Amino acid sequence: MQALAQRARIARGESGESRWEVATRPPAPRLRPYIRDYSGYTEETPGPLRRVEFPMPQIVVIIELGPPVRVFDAGSDRRHSLYPGGFVAGIDDTFTVTEHDGFQRGLQVNLTPIGARLFFGVPMAELTGRVLSARDLLPRKYARLAERLEELPTWDERFDLIERALGERVDEARHELGVVPWALRRIEELGGAVDMRALARELGYSQKHVIGLFRENVGVPPKLLARLVRFDRLIKHLKAGASGTWAELAQRFGYYDQAHLARDVKQFTGTTPTKARATLIDLAGMSP
Repeated sequence: MQALAQRARIARGESGESRWEVATRPPAPRLRPYIRDYSGYTEETPGPLRRVEFPMPQIVVIIELGPPVRVFDAGSDRRHSLYPGGFVAGIDDTFTVTEHDGFQRGLQVNLTPIGARLFFGVPMAELTGRVLSARDLLPRKYARLAERLEELPTWDERFDLIERALGERVDEARHELGVVPWALRRIEELGGAVDMRALARELGYSQKHVIGLFRENVGVPPKLLARLVRFDRLIKHLKAGASGTWAELAQRFGYYDQAHLARDVKQFTGTTPTKARATLIDLAGMSP
């Protein structure tokens, strides 16, 4: 039992009056096609804290174990929504702004598109570009998931419950995914550097049919997903503190040129590559 208690990796830190804790653990091997990663977190700051969340090729599930954070409407710094118990954010092509009043605590589960399709049982197009209440979207059996997680004393026990819930839904799911899982793996393997006509030929379908399959089971067309996969690789590289000029990074991650990279970064982050990099350096300080 002692070994189980140590499975989660927990990092703690503080800066001035701010304190944080982040717990992480790799998903069980059989669930890795469905969960990209998950983490538990607690953060205390001396006052309100606002963050810009960049889009990624994943569906984000936030289970709130503390006061709900504010999620701002796209393009607004005033209009926002609260989601007691948590929320689900579908794949998007732009950034999201969130804010808390000085304390937040919860779990973040980043699902693959296939994982979200099987877990929620709805077409992924219904989530695209939207933030929805987790209580409204979770299967009825897990309507009290936030309360059940809050009652558990350790992060490991919470992660175990998340894995049981997802595993049960995957086992029960009867959705026909067809060629989509293979196509997703192909896009990931190539880092987003995929010719869409060639991908359609490999799949044996027209581009129109492939786009329809992706909207149903992923939420966005394959071309946008490929852009997000490429952007995700770039962001992880920068967050790790890696160096390189923007021209070098553009070549490394499959952009046509530096201007192409800058356009994608501007769309996905709302700012310049240099400012986005500074934001990632700050966030990296909270990574275990």
